[in-house]
Amino acid sequence: MEKQKITISANVFKPIEKVWDYYNNPDHTIHWNSASDFWHTPYAQNDLKVGGKFLYRMEAKDGSMGFDFFGTYDEVEEHKLIAYTLGDGRKARISFNNKEDVVEIVIVFEAEPTHTIEQQRDGWQAILNNFKKYTETH
Repeated sequence: MEKQKITISANVFKPIEKVWDYYNNPDHTIHWNSASDFWHTPYAQNDLKVGGKFLYRMEAKDGSMGFDFFGTYDEVEEHKLIAYTLGDGRKARISFNNKEDVVEIVIVFEAEPTHTIEQQRDGWQAILNNFKKYTETH
């Protein structure tokens, strides 16, 4: 059975080189990778290449809960595309569409069975919105 796919997107008004770096550099990831002000990413590592792995430690700021978000890269095309398989086997694909003064980021990911489609869409969109805000203001 094919998993349901969820699509989110954002337009980031910065050059593709900066967008790509801020999205993939763990020194930046720790500043934007959260869905709310109650969460943060205290640790991130990223080996951006086919077969490389990434790991983001996501935790509630009050220490009440946390989890590792991790996976392995299936495709990497600099400034254009990242595809990966998460630790639970779900797939995700990120397109970076560079247009004159804006980069459109489109993420398509397979839903997981625990949370509603709306919760997953809203959570991933909130993280992408944080990325947009961080990248455009730093």
